[in-house]
Amino acid sequence: MSSRTSVLTDEQWERIAPFMPKAGPKGGRPHADHRVVMEGIIYRYRTGIPWRDLPRETFGPYQTVWKRHHRFVVDGTWDQIWSALLAQADADGQIDWEVAVDSTINRAHQHATNTTRPEQDTGAAANHKNRDREPVHNEPAGHGIGRSRGGLTTKVHHAVDGRGRPLAAVVTAGQCHDGQQLKAVLADVWVPREVGRPRTTPDALLADKAYSSAATRADLRARRIQAVIPERADQKANRKRKGSAGGRPPVTDFEKYKKRNVVERSFNLLKQWRALATRYDKHATIYRGAVVLAAIIVWLRS
Repeated sequence: MSSRTSVLTDEQWERIAPFMPKAGPKGGRPHADHRVVMEGIIYRYRTGIPWRDLPRETFGPYQTVWKRHHRFVVDGTWDQIWSALLAQADADGQIDWEVAVDSTINRAHQHATNTTRPEQDTGAAANHKNRDREPVHNEPAGHGIGRSRGGLTTKVHHAVDGRGRPLAAVVTAGQCHDGQQLKAVLADVWVPREVGRPRTTPDALLADKAYSSAATRADLRARRIQAVIPERADQKANRKRKGSAGGRPPVTDFEKYKKRNVVERSFNLLKQWRALATRYDKHATIYRGAVVLAAIIVWLRS
């Protein structure tokens, strides 16, 4: 495979190979080379080409590559690999639990928007959280596409550790408010451990003013998560207008807040994949699967 199409080193592949399915969902003969197919999926999302334009001489039939990606989204394979990498990093003490959250908005191509979409949409989250059940293909009603000032758009919500590596990914319609999606994003933070329950709680949460609300601060306080969120100007004015009844101003550690840019840098890296910067996938779960795949590559390289 040429350097232009190769993605994974031998060492990186050895880390994830044990988590790849050994055969089809109903048994039968083993799959063809998972590594070649996985690199074909990555190549497609990195370049933004149509599936049928994948170089057949390098990656084999495009139908095989597409079907494998679809299957790994539906059965939770991508999420399980991501969880395994997170668990290994946490066991080695490599995760910085001062977590930053934000979202980025991406245009949806016309190929992604020719499906029926009702007004309401809850977005796409992970398939793998309950290991005692068979994962379900939970496609949201509106396919994670909505209308905003940019037209038909979709949002990717990220939670990243202190070094900008993804811990959670949620896809919603483009008009969804960031603050209202925070619970879903924090619910997607799920790092397994060898002993005890998975870790789901950051030490601190770094977020911009879009996440500033009394309900959010109360929820973080109940979970013993330090809120590093500046207060909005209108909230300051309302508090001061009430006098002593307005309560004390929230405390914000602005030294920690300086580190919030790691989530912006994570989006800059994510959008190097052209088929993530512009959404071509009709289904939100398939699109999110590629976001998870990009996160896997980030953790393999860290």
